[in-house]
Amino acid sequence: MQLVDTHVHLNFDSFADDLAAVAENWRAAGVVRLVHSCVQPSEFESLVKLADQFPELVFAVGLHPLDAEQWLPSSSADILALAQSDPRVVAIGEMGLDFYKSASQEQQEQVFRAQLSIARQLDLPVIIHCRDAAERMAAILQEFWQDDQAPVRGVMHCWSGNPAETQLFLDLGFYISFSGIVTFKNALQVQASAQMVPDERLLIETDCPFLSPVPRRGEKRNQPAYVRHVAEQVARLRQVSLEVIAAQTTANACRLFELTLPQAAESMSANAICTS
Repeated sequence: MQLVDTHVHLNFDSFADDLAAVAENWRAAGVVRLVHSCVQPSEFESLVKLADQFPELVFAVGLHPLDAEQWLPSSSADILALAQSDPRVVAIGEMGLDFYKSASQEQQEQVFRAQLSIARQLDLPVIIHCRDAAERMAAILQEFWQDDQAPVRGVMHCWSGNPAETQLFLDLGFYISFSGIVTFKNALQVQASAQMVPDERLLIETDCPFLSPVPRRGEKRNQPAYVRHVAEQVARLRQVSLEVIAAQTTANACRLFELTLPQAAESMSANAICTS
């Protein structure tokens, strides 16, 4: 069984002392690929070093909405150049809108649109952060569907929306990724969303080091190995086996991010490799 954690932050200080052991844990849990998200373009060098150290890791480049005030006139060109500088860049992000305790909504929207344009120019998927902004987010994405160019594709990461909001993004062709939130007892709306997402649009993630899932809820630091607990909960909610969820979400991650799985050259089987 192979799992893909589609959203990690391993360059955070909480992993500085024992990252090799954390890697052994994710390998033991069956995690064969990880997509490392990016909060700020200044992280790029650290992400390259991590990918050099761990060949199962690919990464994104972008600016988080809560850092929108750091956007400069040169930022678009910088992100574009960084994305083109390394073939292990598989997405632009994380980007998006976060209107929770935020006074920078207009600037967030401007930065979001700029990064969507970069992703479309490079034909890369986007990793979207959306908090308390689903309707506005959907309206902006709809603009990119209504022009004459190809629509932007990507994933709503760490999804915490209700089924009606989920449908907004499914209608726009987006994948929906569930984190440890889906294991929380009171996350009934998120659990309902996890039940309705079509098989071919479903992804899983940890968003580590945040949001440790049940039964690891008491641990302050989440880690990629715990994506298995997310998969187990999604399997329970959808009344299928863990193996089915693993196969579906891994195939979906491969398709969206154009990932190749390990040992494909040896087995040459349909289950060992998947590309878009």
